Amino acid sequence: MAVYTDVTDEDLEGFAAQYDIADVVSFKGIAEGVENSNFLVQTDDGESYILTLYEKRVNPADLPWFLGLMRHLAGNGVTCPLPIPGRDGEALRTLAGRPAALFSFLKGLSPRRISANHCAGVGAALAQLHRAGAEYPATRPNALSVEAWRPLFALARDRADEVQPGLAAEIEADLADLERNWPTGLPKGVIHADLFPDNVFFRGEAVSGVIDFYFACADLYAYDLVIAMNAWCFEPDYAFNVTKARRLLAAYDAIRPLSPAEVAALPLLARGAAVRFLLTRLYDWLNTPAGALVRPKDPLEYLRIARFHRGLPGPGAYGLVA
Repeated sequence: MAVYTDVTDEDLEGFAAQYDIADVVSFKGIAEGVENSNFLVQTDDGESYILTLYEKRVNPADLPWFLGLMRHLAGNGVTCPLPIPGRDGEALRTLAGRPAALFSFLKGLSPRRISANHCAGVGAALAQLHRAGAEYPATRPNALSVEAWRPLFALARDRADEVQPGLAAEIEADLADLERNWPTGLPKGVIHADLFPDNVFFRGEAVSGVIDFYFACADLYAYDLVIAMNAWCFEPDYAFNVTKARRLLAAYDAIRPLSPAEVAALPLLARGAAVRFLLTRLYDWLNTPAGALVRPKDPLEYLRIARFHRGLPGPGAYGLVA
């Protein structure tokens, strides 16, 4: 979440008037995240909502699919934000020149200090999401899968060595290997594709909700799993925590068992997931608009993660046996 687009009091008043909600008494931007503009809206009856304005990276044509996915998942046991329809029955509207939607507010907090129990909860929640989404039309391709990484790299290649000398050549070598060896034929369906700690809420150490589905798409389930492993199982000093990884993977496997082929592919998939976030972070680091209420994330964090997976002999490093 982030804020890129300002919303005036007059615009908000006109927008809120299209909903059957009480009068707005508080409205503030949410700085976390990097993709869309998000605001916490509170009304005089004590209710809270999230208002999202969709920025340029989100294709407006995909928004009905995203909103439908959230309704589908919520109807199949996944706690996630529900799009709120206006008085005309439509959830998707326009505000400040951007597509916009209002959502239910989920209670809970993203963990500041991640425990192994948090990781187990995330693994279980992701497996439940994959199972719940199996009947939803997997019609949105992953615009940031392996075939998109080289074009994305081209947008940052000339300035990559400004971030770290030799970075461009290192990314180029990784891309060549990943493109040559990327697995095919593994189970796939609707995935979250961005299950970072700021996208999962907890009450204590129990998952209370999953948010931010705007990278959701059709791709390999095991790829989604290692995106989560990369995000949850590395310590602040970038050391890999095998206990956290084992708990996350085992909790997932208990609900949606991994095939031997998926287990064997985990190191390559995990390196690919690291390169994918390295590339988007690198682009954002070099191109974040001046004055945006957003903190671009360090791309070198994911360079270190890619290097870890590059040197592994197999999935045993994650506490699993192929």
